This record gives sequence, structure tokens and C-alpha cells, in this order.
Amino acid sequence: MDWFPLWNSLRIATISCVLVFFLGIFAAYYIAKLPRVIKGILDVLLTLPLVLPPTVVGYLLLLLFGARRPLGIFLLQFGIKFVMTWYGGVVTAAVVAFPLMYRTARGAFESFDNTLAYSGQTLGLPNSYIFWRIRMPYCRQGILAGIVLAFARAMGEYGATSMLIGYTPGKTATVSTTVYQLWRTGSNTAALHWVMVNIAISTAVLLAVNLFERNNREAR
Repeated sequence: MDWFPLWNSLRIATISCVLVFFLGIFAAYYIAKLPRVIKGILDVLLTLPLVLPPTVVGYLLLLLFGARRPLGIFLLQFGIKFVMTWYGGVVTAAVVAFPLMYRTARGAFESFDNTLAYSGQTLGLPNSYIFWRIRMPYCRQGILAGIVLAFARAMGEYGATSMLIGYTPGKTATVSTTVYQLWRTGSNTAALHWVMVNIAISTAVLLAVNLFERNNREAR
């Protein structure tokens, strides 16, 4: 059994999760401080990939990074190509997983008791110290839940991924695209093996989310 699809899916999901962690934290923290109208507009834009059909997201990414598109042509000058490459899958996974990280982090930050930050400021603590040593530990359960959900979304992504990077054995194949290709070619037994792998990973993710939620309730 070729384990490349699993390795590739884990690689794509892990790297994309690192990206959406920092991007989601940054967006959630700073957008929360903006005026209500601007915050509402940005909320809609940043959450769109969560509600759009995955194939639509993939099509938009093709329009953006296609080899005949301005940005795609520009990136090719530096040897960067996101279409039909595994790291294009990282971009796709990050786009579809970002809303989960952003919304979860924003909810966690909104529940933060700002008097703790004000107390730190009166003691002369820098904002960076307050953020990483006070705010983030206080919101850690929500942040961890967001990371887990983003990882699960990136791991199971199919529609947008198939649009942007397709399916090439040993190069761009993921667990989800492999299941579809095996089914399409009539290899139902092999497809079922990958389905069981995906179910096992999804079950582990759900158990982790439930654990984070239980710990968060107990902490309160």
C-alpha cells in the first residue's frame, strides 16, 4: 500500500495549520479592535471560504494563481507555481481552514477579561508580554480547539484541492483525492482502506475537540 497520500495530507495540513494559526490570531486580535462596520465587512470576507462550495474556492484560486493570470505569471518568474504542486495544496488548505481558526480565536479573545491586560499595563508590562504570557494562556482552550478544527478541515479538504492541484500519484495525491480516484477506477477495496484511515483521523480529531471543550468548562 502506497502511504504517500497520507504523508502528503499530513504535510499539507500541518504546514497550513501553522500558517492559519498566526494569520488567524493576528486577524482575530486586531480586527476585534476595529469599528463595527469595518469589522463586519472583514468578518464576511474572511469567513466566506467557510460557506462557499469548495469547488468555487478552488476556481477562485485558479483564477488567482493560474499560469496565464497576472499573479501566476509573476510568481513563475521566481520559480513559484501553485497549480498542480503539493505546496499549492498548502495554500488551498490554509484558505479553507482559516475561517475556523479566525472565528474560534475571535470568540476566545472576546471572552478574555480585559482587566487583566489593564492590570499588566499599569505594572509597566509591554503589550507583547501581555499578549503571549497573559492573553494567550487565558484563551488557550479556544485557540487549541481552533487549531484542531483547522487541521481537520485541512486534512479532509477535497473540492478546492482537486481544482488547484489535481491528482498526481506520488506528487499531489491526498487521502481525499485518492479515495475519489480509487472509486472512479473501480478499486473499491483500496478506496475503503483510505476511508477507514480518514475515519480514524477524524475520530481522533473529534475526541480532541471534546477534550478541549470539557477542559474549558472545568476551567470556568
